[in-house]
Amino acid sequence: MESEQIKSILEKEGITTEIGCPQAFEISEKYGVSKLEIAKYCNIHDIKIRACQLGCFK
Repeated sequence: MESEQIKSILEKEGITTEIGCPQAFEISEKYGVSKLEIAKYCNIHDIKIRACQLGCFK
């Protein structure tokens, strides 16, 4: 998925500076975005991922 699409999804969900791991999992399912794509986008754009459940996100 394109970076701009992920940006749009996160903005729609109100995510700007941080996201909880459960939120990332929900967004992944809801929009069909892989968890890895979300993690990569967040890492590149300095969005902190909090309360990681499985160590998927750094």
